[in-house]
Amino acid sequence: MIQVIQQGLLDTIQDGGRYGYQHLGINPGGAMDRAAMYVANILVGNDPEAAVIELHFPAAVLLFEEDTLIALSGGDFGAMVNEQPLDINQPIWISQLSILRFTRPVSGARCYLAIRGGLNNTPWLGSHSTHLKAGAGGFEGRKLQKNDRIPVNHVDEDIDKALHQKYLHTTQLGTPLPWRADVRDLYSDGSVIRVVTSLEYPELTPASQSVFTSHLFTLSEQCDRMGYRLKGPALHMVHEEERLSAGITRGTVQLLPDGHLIILMADHQTTGGYPRIAHVVSADLPILAQLLPHSKFTFQIIPHDEAEELLIAAEQHLHFLQNACNLRWQEWLQHNHK
Repeated sequence: MIQVIQQGLLDTIQDGGRYGYQHLGINPGGAMDRAAMYVANILVGNDPEAAVIELHFPAAVLLFEEDTLIALSGGDFGAMVNEQPLDINQPIWISQLSILRFTRPVSGARCYLAIRGGLNNTPWLGSHSTHLKAGAGGFEGRKLQKNDRIPVNHVDEDIDKALHQKYLHTTQLGTPLPWRADVRDLYSDGSVIRVVTSLEYPELTPASQSVFTSHLFTLSEQCDRMGYRLKGPALHMVHEEERLSAGITRGTVQLLPDGHLIILMADHQTTGGYPRIAHVVSADLPILAQLLPHSKFTFQIIPHDEAEELLIAAEQHLHFLQNACNLRWQEWLQHNHK
């Protein structure tokens, strides 16, 4: 069990998402930064899309009631076990009754905590992700609160037996294992967000098209799991008119009636009537998920085939990391298993 001894700002259980229900008005949801979720899970030997805890700063303080293996990825929130700092993107053995806290926002907007074996919450419509509006999935359909006790799946494998045997008498509360994931190729500084144009982009005035790709936009303070509102020059359509609602998805860039933009994120609605002028390429969604309010960036339009190549490259990098982690686990087991 993991006990929440101090509530965070907005910490929820998330996984790879809930698909196949948008026609019923239920969005996929899931982790905002799927790359970080993937990395945290493979570092502890989980399925890449297993349930994790998505943390926002200030994040929850967590008590581990039993020995376990964890990994943190995504944002760096200055994690510490008692007075011992912990690195992200590395598997870490956590001793029983250790307390994990997050002391300062070093970088990024969201940190992901994976626990070996995964979280043992009841799925809703095939997913463990928390759907806040429906009040379903995750932990009782809500954000984590003080005194919540989150069950963890137990894994009875040679690796787990070797971990317990090796660290049975350790006095160090958090012990890192000797490898880490290199995620630099999955992220940029966020100063440029790449997009492909959508159906309504040609309906922007020529001046607005020029502004879209040449001016800095700023994330407003109205940024959450549903969407990011942007500050910047107002854009205009050639013909301002009401439109029928149409399907939208994570990364859709919509033009609001006041001329400003919103980028839809994980908890977006399933349909919308505002003009869809662009879509953030899938490879840049993890970058976007880690931007904080007041971050500034420009949009860069790229062809669809380039967007596909970027996604393939990102997925290949994640698969490479997974294979490398599996190899390190095999080597570690051979060296430590008796």
